[in-house]
Amino acid sequence: MSSKKDKIPAIELQSSEVIKAYQNERLKETLAYMQQHSKFYQQMFTQNQIEISQINTIDDLMHFPTTTKNDLQWYEKDFHCVDDSKFIDYVTTSGTLGDPITFPMSNLDLDRLTYNEYISFGCAKTTEKDIYQLMLTLDKRFMAGMAYFLGLREHGAGIIRNGPGSPKLQFDSIQRYKTTALVTVPSFLPKLIEYAEEHGIDLNQTSVKKAICIGEPIRNMDFSLNTLGRKIKEKWDIELYSTYASTEMGTAFTECEMGQGGHHHPELLIVEFLDENDQPVGENQAGEVTITTLGVESMPLLRFKTGDICYHYTEPCACGRHTVRLGPVIGRRQQMLKFKGTSLYPPAIYDVLNQLDEIENYIVEVRTGNLGTDEIKVIVGSKNQSASFAKLITEAFRVKLRVAPEIAFEQPQILQQQLFVNEGRKPMVFKDLR
Repeated sequence: MSSKKDKIPAIELQSSEVIKAYQNERLKETLAYMQQHSKFYQQMFTQNQIEISQINTIDDLMHFPTTTKNDLQWYEKDFHCVDDSKFIDYVTTSGTLGDPITFPMSNLDLDRLTYNEYISFGCAKTTEKDIYQLMLTLDKRFMAGMAYFLGLREHGAGIIRNGPGSPKLQFDSIQRYKTTALVTVPSFLPKLIEYAEEHGIDLNQTSVKKAICIGEPIRNMDFSLNTLGRKIKEKWDIELYSTYASTEMGTAFTECEMGQGGHHHPELLIVEFLDENDQPVGENQAGEVTITTLGVESMPLLRFKTGDICYHYTEPCACGRHTVRLGPVIGRRQQMLKFKGTSLYPPAIYDVLNQLDEIENYIVEVRTGNLGTDEIKVIVGSKNQSASFAKLITEAFRVKLRVAPEIAFEQPQILQQQLFVNEGRKPMVFKDLR
């Protein structure tokens, strides 16, 4: 790894050939470590008659089976590579697509996580003069909240740990401490904008200059702002940076100032993009993000399929980095819908709903119909529950997606309670009941 004082790690400025040669050597180190310490991967190598000494480049990864979330749920402790006494922290996945998975972390893993967020916030031009407001949970075994804190601390930036919700508290902190940057799910920003308008706060006269947007896309496939991104920028002229990460990879893909996709950090991760048959796809094809972690001590992963579908881009970025860039997440492979002859991912549905200001919140439910096909019901939280508004929503779907789901209404406050069941840290906007 480069020094933590490097704003852009040296390896990320090298040619693609140099980056690949670097990753070839790191892969050999990782496989040797797994062979020695991971019961799960020891058995995989044996069962598939793989001799790791014959693996020389990242192209040879195709000889290995992929690792899935089911593997982690069924054989979790077989992935552990160190004694339990070395575990310093325990984090869990959100359990969006199943039972949460625990990832124990050693001191070395926490150092790696700190480095990841240091260089990721570096993509967003973070300096020691910034004051960041964290509008997300730092408890409930959530990796990201802790990771952001550690990375920002390394920058020397100020950190305000507000947590999610409460627009009043958020603006109190912005005004009191002169916050310059926010970390938040982007769908919370329209709620802040609404609060500011109701209370006479001039957003563009505040100290806030940028927001790091997590958990939800703010861009279309061509990197233009999507509906949610435009709604924010039209009212609040701040820089928006998108970031993609997961607990399993312990690494983030964060946009630089060019806004042309999240940058890969090759010193932390090998990334592949695979089709449904686990074959690599080209830049003009959407593929499942599949990762091999580098430098993880407690629970490294080999060819782990994240479930997220993206496009990727390999041409050098104008910022100077030569690393692969990740496009917006199109959706999760398990959540793909076949609706009236049209293939959809839930984010396309969200984008239509986000266009309509009178919609305060929503839940998308999917069931299997009598004919074995997917049926979609959108439950809309809005004060306007008229038949004419339902018709307007239906027409918006037909214009954008050519098909329209069933529309039902609920009071926004009741729907808000349903979005956060069992004290979950992420809103359960999509309910797959198939």
